[in-house]
Amino acid sequence: MTERLPSYGGQAVIEGVMMRGRQAVAMAMRAPDGKIVIYSEQLGAIYRSKLARIPFLRGLVMLWDSLVLGMRLLTVSANTQSGEDEKIEGPALYLTLGISLVVAVALFLVAPAALGQLVEHWLHWSAWLSNLLEGLIRLLFLIVYIWSVGRMPDISRVFAYHGAEHKTINAYEAKAELTPENVAQYSLEHPRCGTSFLLTLVLISIILFSLLGPLPIFWRLVSRILLLPVLAGLAYEYIRWIANHLRWGWVRVLIRPNLALQHLTTRQPTLEMIEVSIAAFNQMITLETDNPAVNVV
Repeated sequence: MTERLPSYGGQAVIEGVMMRGRQAVAMAMRAPDGKIVIYSEQLGAIYRSKLARIPFLRGLVMLWDSLVLGMRLLTVSANTQSGEDEKIEGPALYLTLGISLVVAVALFLVAPAALGQLVEHWLHWSAWLSNLLEGLIRLLFLIVYIWSVGRMPDISRVFAYHGAEHKTINAYEAKAELTPENVAQYSLEHPRCGTSFLLTLVLISIILFSLLGPLPIFWRLVSRILLLPVLAGLAYEYIRWIANHLRWGWVRVLIRPNLALQHLTTRQPTLEMIEVSIAAFNQMITLETDNPAVNVV
């Protein structure tokens, strides 16, 4: 029987990569002077709680990982590039994160729901059709947003680091030696990618929201926010199941849309970017193995 390796993952940050394990997270960044800077810490208690092991509820940890840990470490990477005089921290940091969250909820949850409700009212569509339209609008917003920001040079570099992260994880799971030259040969696609999670969440939302039937505008908008944890749990379990059953041909067909969307959020990385990704992964593995106290370099 083939040994199943731990499901490590990560995300791209500004000029770097974050890698998360079961106990620790490590982030490697290329500083303005060209050196690789490592930041690492032990993960909080939520990652070791019962919640992180219960099917469907563990999707909440994934949501927390993306919204809180991911945004915080993205800020650390931004501060590494900006220097001491332009750091974002304290109240300014929390205000920035809060505004970003509100804008995301308004754009990807509230706005499509409002548009679907208006069409249902004006054109006298059924609730099922308006919910389908809402989901398609949400999917369109997501694709257009990713495509648009990906055309920005700075974000394009972040997407290249995202590609480096995928290649590194793929090489590790293939039990290859982690050198930049070896890792560069592996795929930009990965079944557990956060982009796949987002697409799956949007598609499941079409089904779930359609089951709610017709709702007044107030409850329609509120339901989209309150059911976000449910969507996260369902999407996480789907992605997890898909990733563990790729040996089946029909599962590989199901995952094709997810992998296709990843080409919007990844770019081919340079060897220097892959070197940074490997540094983050090696530091994370070291922390997982040694389990030391919080370590920041």
